[in-house]
Amino acid sequence: MPWNEPGKDNSGNKDPWGGGQRGGGGSGNFDLERWLRQWLDRLGGKRPQGDGDGPSGFGFSSASIVLLVVVLAFAWLATGFYIVGPGERGVVLRFGAFAGETMPGPHWHLPYPIATVDVVDTGQIRSAQSKSVMLTKDENIVDVDVSAQYRVRNAERYLFDLRSPNKTLREAMISAIREVVGQSKMDYVVGEGRADIALRTQQIMQKTLDSYKAGLQVIKVNLQDAQPPEQVQGAFADAIKAREDEVRYRNEAEAYANSILPQARGEAARLDEQAQAYKEQVVARAEGDASRFDALLKEYLKAPKVTRERLYLDTMQGVLSSSSKVLIDTQGKGNSLLYLPLDKLVQSASNGGADGRSGATGSVLSGAPAPGTAGAAMEAERLRRDQRTRGAN
Repeated sequence: MPWNEPGKDNSGNKDPWGGGQRGGGGSGNFDLERWLRQWLDRLGGKRPQGDGDGPSGFGFSSASIVLLVVVLAFAWLATGFYIVGPGERGVVLRFGAFAGETMPGPHWHLPYPIATVDVVDTGQIRSAQSKSVMLTKDENIVDVDVSAQYRVRNAERYLFDLRSPNKTLREAMISAIREVVGQSKMDYVVGEGRADIALRTQQIMQKTLDSYKAGLQVIKVNLQDAQPPEQVQGAFADAIKAREDEVRYRNEAEAYANSILPQARGEAARLDEQAQAYKEQVVARAEGDASRFDALLKEYLKAPKVTRERLYLDTMQGVLSSSSKVLIDTQGKGNSLLYLPLDKLVQSASNGGADGRSGATGSVLSGAPAPGTAGAAMEAERLRRDQRTRGAN
């Protein structure tokens, strides 16, 4: 209805929205306090008891409302407290933009929606794995299973510089392993080059991630498996076995050589020492003989006849001492008479030993010489001489 409709009270105290009279103190004025009380009553399940403006009508005062507002404000501010755990980093965003990075411990930021915080676990060891078929330098196909362990090094870069850093790392790992395998031969990939390939792959991955500013650190790359395709695995297994046999035979030959060479060196050293000792012995004997001849010459010059006689006797003593000796009577008229068979006596004395001593003891007791002894031989020779004497008479 128009506020100035004809026939009505056109005093001008009515507003066009039907809110009642205009001016201060009218019942049509909007009372914020009254509206807030009614709204709080409805929330508390109470109904308004009247339209009175005093506290008796609603049970609330202006002080209560202010207190409630203060409590709500403190509760809102308290939502800004947060805790960053060990091995984590807090990334604070203010109106969606990076505002700072917080270390482990309790912190506070402006409540939502002014500021938010994202907690990133920088101590967690993450992993990525890939298995694919690759081509080697010598144009052979190999199945490679590779895995990588990594962690977040820079939380800000990890969250904002790349859309999907974990996927980027996996793609960088596949690219790096393909590059390294493509530069290596088949035997090197499936054999002794696994550790070197894993190390080179890690270096290329880290260089690539640093150029992307991914905020990630590669800890270790493992080449878990590298083998030829299934169709040719038997031939490759035989080749690997042959290489292993070659290594084993080489090790056995080296071990045999290591055992023989020291022994030969020791034998050569022993022979060398023996030759050196023989040389010294011969030289010493020659020097001694020369000295002895010099001394003998001096004595010979002093008394030649005596010296010649002495040399003759010494020579005869040396010659006769190593030969059997027999005494023969050369003054008899007939055949030679053998007085003493000294060669037999010496042989009997050397072969008798203890038996001879025991036999000699028995002969002494019985009064007759023991057979096989020098006394027995002398007794036999005496009897033989007596018989000849009796025959002559």
